[in-house]
Amino acid sequence: MPSREEVAYFGAGPAPMPTPVLEQGAKAFLNYENTGLSLAEISHRSATANQILADTKASLTKLLDIPENYDILFMHGGGSGEFSAVVFNMIAVWVERRRRRAESECDGDTDKVLERVRQEVRQDLRLDYLVTGSWSLKASQEAASLLEPVGTGLVNVASDARKSNGGKFGCIPAEDSWNLTSSSQKPRKESAFVYYCDNETVDGVEFPHFPIALASGAQDQDNSPLVVADMSSNFLSRRVDVSKFAVIFGGAQKNIGITDVTIVIVRKDLLSTIPPPAFLHAVGIWSPPAVFNWAVVAKNNSLYNTMPIFSIWIAGQVMKSLLATHGEAKLAGQEELSNSKAKLIYDILDANPDTYQVVPQKAVRSRMNICFRVRNGDAASEKEFLAGAESQLLQGLKGHRSVGGIRISNYNAVTLANVKRLAAYLEDFVKGK
Repeated sequence: MPSREEVAYFGAGPAPMPTPVLEQGAKAFLNYENTGLSLAEISHRSATANQILADTKASLTKLLDIPENYDILFMHGGGSGEFSAVVFNMIAVWVERRRRRAESECDGDTDKVLERVRQEVRQDLRLDYLVTGSWSLKASQEAASLLEPVGTGLVNVASDARKSNGGKFGCIPAEDSWNLTSSSQKPRKESAFVYYCDNETVDGVEFPHFPIALASGAQDQDNSPLVVADMSSNFLSRRVDVSKFAVIFGGAQKNIGITDVTIVIVRKDLLSTIPPPAFLHAVGIWSPPAVFNWAVVAKNNSLYNTMPIFSIWIAGQVMKSLLATHGEAKLAGQEELSNSKAKLIYDILDANPDTYQVVPQKAVRSRMNICFRVRNGDAASEKEFLAGAESQLLQGLKGHRSVGGIRISNYNAVTLANVKRLAAYLEDFVKGK
């Protein structure tokens, strides 16, 4: 039976965890700080649980330099749950902005306000999605499904990368080709938000930086579309200017911790820009379910319902580990390490084009999920590659079932030593060893 040190795991999620954190977690799971209780047993409303929440928020705030006008929420449902939560909450914000505008222009006539906003929902409401891979595609499809009773055409796919890449994902189209909703359109439309997935785990595509086309979107809090980003798979792997976003969310099971926790960073003013549920229903929009209602979750300090305190504690320990490892450099230090690990692998793949073919275009290659084919996708060769890797305890390399191939997930807890082991195998496979 192999030891933990002998196995190099590159799974796409759940992902490897720092061994010291797991060792601390094993103790806390049995007897937390000599209380005689497991962290899985304590009340989520206890002083201990509240302190864990506060400590984890403080660590995340320090790592990302989160401004004071943002709140941090811990939620259930994973990234897929936020596909729905984003729609519910951000449409509610859009409706409330329209309601307030109508109130000021209709002299407070409630019937006129209601009828005006009801018509605007059907005529003007749009949600913009940048579809660059499987997860942003699923998010856009979820939005369209939720809004189907309201009407069709409300979800605007401002960019579909498949149209620029032979029907497959693997690129991010030029920003000047994006068809973002503009309030200057005739008839006038207004986007509730612009949504994108910062890193696509299935397809190996990552935005190299914040899109220039969206640079002003999060700054005008009254009129401009708001930027929402799914950062589930590259969260805490590089620096992020949080102030450019209305909302950032991510599941924990890649770079932050274990499954069962979703982190949402949301601008505080949005939490108070929510109309009464009765008004939402009257204009044909559902109010957010309580467990997905960001304002409700924030008001209850993420404790509206029973949260997995052990999982939040684990996430906090991972964050503390990053702070201890990189010191004042914080995420700049982790970004440098992530980049160097990815470069080590990509350099070998590029140096051997007859054996390895990287899937995405070079400018948008993911640092977290390195996707490639072996000998142009030859089934026998890829089976041979995976079997050879397994024999050397290099595990978790099979590509997503929807696309096949090979996928190396280079998350934060994947050590440089294990990346070097894999790099040596990549070179040996080319040589037939």
